[in-house]
Amino acid sequence: MDRRTLLALAVGAPLMPAAGSVTPAAPSRRDQAFSFVFMGDCHIRPELDAARACAMCFEQVSASDCDFVIQGGDHIEDALETGRGRATMLMDLYQRTERAHLRKKVYHVLGNHDCLGVFPKSGIDPTAADYGKQFYIERFGPRYYAFDHKGVHFVVLDTVGLTTDRSYEGRVDAEQLAWLRADLAAQPKDRRIIAVAHIPILSALQCYEPASWLDTPHNWTYAVNGREILRLFQGHDVLAVLQAHSHSYERIELNGISFITTGAVAGADWRGSFLGTPEGYTEISVSGRTVQSRYRTYGFTSVDPHDVPI
Repeated sequence: MDRRTLLALAVGAPLMPAAGSVTPAAPSRRDQAFSFVFMGDCHIRPELDAARACAMCFEQVSASDCDFVIQGGDHIEDALETGRGRATMLMDLYQRTERAHLRKKVYHVLGNHDCLGVFPKSGIDPTAADYGKQFYIERFGPRYYAFDHKGVHFVVLDTVGLTTDRSYEGRVDAEQLAWLRADLAAQPKDRRIIAVAHIPILSALQCYEPASWLDTPHNWTYAVNGREILRLFQGHDVLAVLQAHSHSYERIELNGISFITTGAVAGADWRGSFLGTPEGYTEISVSGRTVQSRYRTYGFTSVDPHDVPI
């Protein structure tokens, strides 16, 4: 999603509450309840006090009892239309800040702003070895993969579809769909599954997003082939899909699946709250087949807030 118009569209709102749950008596490790942090859209940069804010957020998460962290993409602001020098500096800044302040196991997700030189304005040739997603892969590893934690199978997807006209759309490509089909088929029928993506697979944002965001060359709001992904989930015990990109905290329940979209660590790109969601991250708790979410702020005040109502 384009962030260039995001700065002038910020509003404030209260946090979303959530209840906790307690597992009674000595469960097995496989069935043990656990919690983790899902954060997205750090958009780190040296300006607007963003690096200090990311450090504040990471320190708060490090002091929590969460088992691990999933960083849901858009680590930097940005690599799409900046030159290699700026993009490299930003990625170095992100990784240095994470190493210094985020003392948890971190799983990373590819975001659109993590792709190098996609927009022609960047001046980067598409034949460059580090063009596009390779820039991310060289820093963080595969663009899609799976891992397991306490009996839950996590599938991390790449929902950034680069287009031939040097832009992007929300999409899971055919290669991934084949991989996802095989990965899900290999799981026992009772295996609990949580999927993770940057650009949402399902979101209500298109119902209330700013009108200026509709004037884009492709669908930047959600995965255009979301129906294909949802069909693959059928017949499997998919509990939740975690999503970022929108900078707005949402939770949608559909056919027993919770679609949880986290707000941004950066809020409205470091100028206050965005569409009612302040700077923050989401705590996720899993107990049995119950997935609970709670959005949390971390005490940062923007140096130049734009609290303009929609």
